[in-house]
Amino acid sequence: MVALTSEMMEMFKAMGKFPLATASKDGEPNVVPVGSVYLIDPETIWIGNNFMNASIRNLRENPRACLYVWGPEIKGCLKIKAKVTILETGPDFEKMKDMIKARKADLVCKSLLVLKVTEVYNCKSGPDSGKKLL
Repeated sequence: MVALTSEMMEMFKAMGKFPLATASKDGEPNVVPVGSVYLIDPETIWIGNNFMNASIRNLRENPRACLYVWGPEIKGCLKIKAKVTILETGPDFEKMKDMIKARKADLVCKSLLVLKVTEVYNCKSGPDSGKKLL
């Protein structure tokens, strides 16, 4: 796994919603906006699954995902690739359920996606676009 730099973590924390991309084992892509996203440490991102169907199906077949970090409030642009574990029981899942309830009481957390960062790319337009950063 790789660790996000402090600058990358600041960019991450400035985001509100993240596009999350997945693909089935046959390569059928899917992208959804996710809001229950938490940077746990420089190598670990948690996502609370409140509504996902196709993404979860894809991740069960192909446990890899990509988060896109960009917006008007962000200086730069990151593409974060990760290996994903889906948790539906256990203390981390229970903690995520509590985090989601604290954020919005009527949301129901169906599972916790634990993303372990594997690669980070620059996606800002220009000569370094697509350059692997980590």
